Amino acid sequence: MPEKRSFIKKLFRVFLYIFSGFVALFLVLAIYLVCVAIDYPPKPKDTSSEQLQRTEVSPGFYTIKNNWFRKSKSGLYELYVEGAPFERGVVNGKLTKELVVKQEDYFTDQIAKMVPSAFYRSLLKYFVAWFDRDLDKNVTEEYKEEIYGISRSASDKYDYIGSKYQRILNYHGAHDIGHALQGMALVGCTSFGTWDAHSQDSTMIIGRNFDFYVNDKFAQDKIVAFYNPLQGNKFMTVTWGGFIGAVSGMNVKGLSVTINAAKSQLPTGAATPVSLVAREILQYASNIKEAIAIAKKRKMFVSESFLIGSAADKKAIIIEKTPTTYDVYDPNSNYIVCTNHYQGNSLAHTKENIEQMNNSASYYRYKHLMELMRNDPKNTVQKTVDILRDTKGINGADIGIGNERSINQFIAHHSIVFEPGKLKVWVSTSPWQLGEFVCYDLNKVFALRGMKKDQEIIDSDETIAPDTFLKTAAYKNFMAYRNMVMRMSNDQKVDPDSLVIDNPQYYNAYVYAGDYSFKQQHYSNALHYYQQALTKVIATKEEEDAVKKKIVKCNKKLRG
Repeated sequence: MPEKRSFIKKLFRVFLYIFSGFVALFLVLAIYLVCVAIDYPPKPKDTSSEQLQRTEVSPGFYTIKNNWFRKSKSGLYELYVEGAPFERGVVNGKLTKELVVKQEDYFTDQIAKMVPSAFYRSLLKYFVAWFDRDLDKNVTEEYKEEIYGISRSASDKYDYIGSKYQRILNYHGAHDIGHALQGMALVGCTSFGTWDAHSQDSTMIIGRNFDFYVNDKFAQDKIVAFYNPLQGNKFMTVTWGGFIGAVSGMNVKGLSVTINAAKSQLPTGAATPVSLVAREILQYASNIKEAIAIAKKRKMFVSESFLIGSAADKKAIIIEKTPTTYDVYDPNSNYIVCTNHYQGNSLAHTKENIEQMNNSASYYRYKHLMELMRNDPKNTVQKTVDILRDTKGINGADIGIGNERSINQFIAHHSIVFEPGKLKVWVSTSPWQLGEFVCYDLNKVFALRGMKKDQEIIDSDETIAPDTFLKTAAYKNFMAYRNMVMRMSNDQKVDPDSLVIDNPQYYNAYVYAGDYSFKQQHYSNALHYYQQALTKVIATKEEEDAVKKKIVKCNKKLRG
């Protein structure tokens, strides 16, 4: 009997020990969530705009006071908003409510696809909360109020992830987090500019591809947004629902901004999202000097290049910024080129940048872009679009459709061309940059403040025609190849031979065919495909090494 009591006491002590451990773990987790959760929205002085309701003047055309929202015949959505920060956000959210909800659906769908396990997605939620723990401290009150205003229109169904404000604020760091965690396989944007003798009529022309890919649906609902803020410059950006940052834009002072990712070390925490730095430059800078001052004072947690075109300065420069320093690259010429590596004296020779040039697709694209510009030194808007649509490699080599070494990688969210001196901008329409490029004249659009009748606002005489590539067999084959890749990702059956037949010069077609064959335990076929992949132009050193490792695995399987 004493032994039994002793055993019960020991069991009770073990139970208390385990229980206290769970309590301690729960407390730690609770403290952690309180400390890192960005759940302290700003407190605007005037919240009366929350009572505003949109009016559907005609099908698909909505207004609130002087603000309006519509879908053009081109397929692009168009938005005009004005006023104080919180009101701008509220109005933006109410006018574009369906797109705010849909874009969050697209984000979460893609995360679920990338991280199928609900358990690991819950862990990812805590990682993002920790990573973004200081995000709100690095965002200006103005932009926090605007984001808070938009968040009032966010969906209820994702409240289990975090509050609406917390989620929409965090999404503004999506480009940075994706860039940091891939840094790893950067989004491969390309931009360039010409002016004076390098442009046919001496006008400055800036072109860029924004190759930021979430999924196909994400790029379907692009918004060409025109902002008339209470303070600062009027400006335009190409954006999406729920996003107030800028990745490509121009203001009425003739200052354009585009961003290009550069090589970064893995950061330990958030700072100011790159897109909000670009937004601040558009809103508050009138020339290069003012743009540099804004970029310099903001702390960022990834490395980025800001290509700034300035009508006032009659030239373009690149602000190259890392989490710890910055540089300004001035080509002292009449053209400028930017891919995904640094060119300025202080950053070009860093270890990270040299690795980026040697191992990524950036330097190859840079050389090809320089080649195309040398071949036709008198640039025009049409020629700029032609370059942005280019699918080839150096010396016109066929390197496969969709190769990251191409200027046109067939993943662009949007492609855009600016003429800062004329305040004109051309925006691509689907698919990718192959559809029409429609022109907006900023002076004319901002004169439509208070528009009450649905009407087309593009300058139709300036429309750039769709790419003739859309009518070719090569495009049809590429779409068939792409559909097979999609089916593979959904574990559907495909014919691996068809993958390489439809895109025969693209190394990834052979990699996908090899992966599919390996999964089917057809190791000889997989080995053949992987060996063929090594004979093609592979975009990055990392991908080439990955193929070589797959060959080793195949040989091991074949040996038994």
